[in-house]
Formats: sequence, C-alpha cells, structure tokens
Amino acid sequence: MSTEAPTDRRRLADLIRDGIRTVPDFPRPGIAFLDLCPVFSQPALLGALAGAMSDAFAGAFDRVLAIEARGFVVGTAVACHAGRPLVLARKSGKLPGPVESVRYDLEYGSAELQVQRDVLRPGERVIIVDDVLATGGTMAAADELVRRSGAEVAGYAVVVTIPGLGGEDRLSPSKVFSVLPTGN
Repeated sequence: MSTEAPTDRRRLADLIRDGIRTVPDFPRPGIAFLDLCPVFSQPALLGALAGAMSDAFAGAFDRVLAIEARGFVVGTAVACHAGRPLVLARKSGKLPGPVESVRYDLEYGSAELQVQRDVLRPGERVIIVDDVLATGGTMAAADELVRRSGAEVAGYAVVVTIPGLGGEDRLSPSKVFSVLPTGN
C-alpha cells in the first residue's frame, strides 16, 4: 500500500487497476462486481483520484453530485479537493424534506434516485460522480434530477468505465471522464 500520490494519469490508472477486486456472481449470478474498497482504503490513491477528476473539470463546475453509495466516497473526495459543495443523490426514502425522484432501470433490476429539492439552483454547473459506469442508467437518472432543478450538467466523472455496455454513448454528448476503462 503506497502512501505517495501518483502524479500521472497512467500511473494512477495502473494503481487503480491493481487495487480493484472482481467479485463473481454478485449481486446476482452472471454479474462481475468491481469492488473498489481496496482503492478507497488508500488515502493517497483516493486523493490522487479526486484530484484527477476535479482537474478534468477545472473551472467548469459549481457543485458535485455524488450517487449512492460508492459514489459518495469519490464524490466527497472530489468536493473536498475542489472546494465545492457536495449534493447527495440517494435511493428512495433516505432523504428528509421535499425531494425530486426519478425511476430507472439497472443492469440487474430497477431503482429510484432522489435529491432534495432545494440543493441545486438554476444555472449551477454540476459534475455527477460515481464509481463505475456500466449502462449509464443511474447517471442518466442523476442527470434528469439535475436538469429538473434548472442546473446544468457539466459532465460525469467515474473511476471505471466498463466498455461495451453503452454507458458513454447514453450520456453523450456530455463529457465523461473515466480514470480507468476496464478494457485497458
């Protein structure tokens, strides 16, 4: 476990690739779950990851919207690194007060995503942060929540993109920053 932050994107991608643990048949048979907990357990690596994501959108965002649950880890680090407010997109029933909701399909089911109505303002530029981009369903739902508030989506930042599942195409033409496509 390194205590030094990697300084270039290729080295960062290598360290993340080495830290990911693949769990077969989770959460159901046929799904290969990418566990980023070993990556998150390394403060220097998490800090470098947050810096890369923040730098990819430097000067182009006002808020960070982090998607439950693993996106909270990355999104919090990005918000801290950038000195920007953090907004949480949570599963149904987890946020107090009036919320805006969107139902969407996952590669292994369906879900509902919510944000509090008063946390995003018209005209604000928001980056949406999560751990893994697969089909893009969760990111597209978060996008809809941002746009309903009158804010603008500045782009998407993820740790890993799984190629061949259409996530980047679904989010096009918005910018998608991924530190590591799994095909690399």
